Amino acid sequence: MRRKGGKVLTALAAAAFGFVVGISFPVVITPKLQYGGMMPWSSSSGAANSSFLDMSILGRLWPPSSPNLTNSAFAEVATARNPEEGAERRLPPGIVVSETDLHLRRLWGSPTQDSATRKYLLALAVGYDEKANVDATIQKFSDNFDIVLFHYDGRTTEWDEVFEWSKEVAHVSARKQTKWWFAKRFLHPSIVAPYDYIFLWDEDLGVENFTAEAYLDIVRKHGLEISQPGLDATNGTTNYDITIKRNDSEIHKTDAARESCRDVHKPPCSGFVEVMAPVFSRDAWRCVWHMIQNDFVHAWGLDSNFWRCVHDPEEQIGIVDAQYLVHHAVPTLQGQGEKEKEGGRSEVRARQFEEMRAFRSRVSDADDELANRTSSIQN
Repeated sequence: MRRKGGKVLTALAAAAFGFVVGISFPVVITPKLQYGGMMPWSSSSGAANSSFLDMSILGRLWPPSSPNLTNSAFAEVATARNPEEGAERRLPPGIVVSETDLHLRRLWGSPTQDSATRKYLLALAVGYDEKANVDATIQKFSDNFDIVLFHYDGRTTEWDEVFEWSKEVAHVSARKQTKWWFAKRFLHPSIVAPYDYIFLWDEDLGVENFTAEAYLDIVRKHGLEISQPGLDATNGTTNYDITIKRNDSEIHKTDAARESCRDVHKPPCSGFVEVMAPVFSRDAWRCVWHMIQNDFVHAWGLDSNFWRCVHDPEEQIGIVDAQYLVHHAVPTLQGQGEKEKEGGRSEVRARQFEEMRAFRSRVSDADDELANRTSSIQN
């Protein structure tokens, strides 16, 4: 009996010793579990492994390694993570394709001999009644552009009967929807990842003094991440002074010289382009896409927040004067509801303003929430 008791005591002592040794080195053990990407909380990137170090099973048993971060702060971040994130890790890495494009491909021949995806993307929201203006616009874009047309009137096949180029572009149709509704659903960053620049334009723009390739040369020269062509105020409509074309410059980034500009460091006096004809770099679009609200269709107020998607708004957002447009201001979307019992022009306008107010409120609430979280973590 004594021998059996001694063995039991020895086993218990060994177990206790092993437990003490194990909990003494949580930082060494935890990254090994995460690195393999096998656990639900693990990440494929080194930065993420570091960020979520203390949220592993062992990490939760000890206070966070940083004195400025609390357990509750880590718990909040852990809860916010998508539980289905990383499901593609069940596949062999070599077969995973996480990005795509809008380039059309053949049904025949070898895939290796298909034409390459273009360098840039033009996306237009169009109605068939504006086909002449749309055709004029597309003629200004070279073969370096893939093109997608978002049809808000349901008429798609007629375009092929009139324009040869229509057979070589992508067509997406959904009745009475805006380009921002389309953009949220069909221009996800993983879909437009191959394109250096994304043009997201209205259909009612005069392009007599515009050429896309020359425009991009200027954009690259000045390091613009978000831009738009200037607007000819002598022939067409304008909504903001900063978007008006200037005759003495290649580009401009501020409207500081005008008396109407209250703060030269804030939109729309600087760091501002309009939702009508924006051009985004790939990186800027990735940010802007996430800011588009899924339940809104008009995106009013979005342009006042483009500045959030670049590092230096006063330098990286600008108006290109040397390549400019005329805004004809055709009220096509408001007219789409005119024949319905509900959804007439006044109702469309009312929703635009309601969405703008709601968006501003959401942005304000999000800023407050972020500020509060930051303050709690630091304290």
